[in-house]
Amino acid sequence: MSNVSAGPSTIIPCLRYRKAPAAIDWLCQVFGFQKQAVYGDGEIVHHAQLTLGGGMVMLGSVIESEWGKLMKQPDEIGGFETQAVSLVVSDADAVYQRATQAGAAIVIDIRDESYGGRSFTCRDLEGHVWNVGTYNPWKVSAG
Repeated sequence: MSNVSAGPSTIIPCLRYRKAPAAIDWLCQVFGFQKQAVYGDGEIVHHAQLTLGGGMVMLGSVIESEWGKLMKQPDEIGGFETQAVSLVVSDADAVYQRATQAGAAIVIDIRDESYGGRSFTCRDLEGHVWNVGTYNPWKVSAG
């Protein structure tokens, strides 16, 4: 098996939000994302790209569409998620503090992990699950 370089991500999570402009602002303020592109009309975001380091998330508004019919929001399925986003940060405690101040629901409190790093898990303002921590799998050698 060949080593994978720590370049830009080739797997990009895609999320939907009822209040996408507010979600974009929240994700940038709390997690440190940068707006790379945002396309929309008023309160409707057709497509947005937010970057952090070499990673990216794409998101858009909850609208009736072919793509939208394939997805449910967490509050439509009892608050559950069928996936979650992992976010690698340099200072999990600082992000934890910003997240709690910005209204994130902490579902797993901040802690040191047995496999290395420090992390916590929270829900954003619309219930999407984010695991945030310092563990960087790109910097761990295969054993």
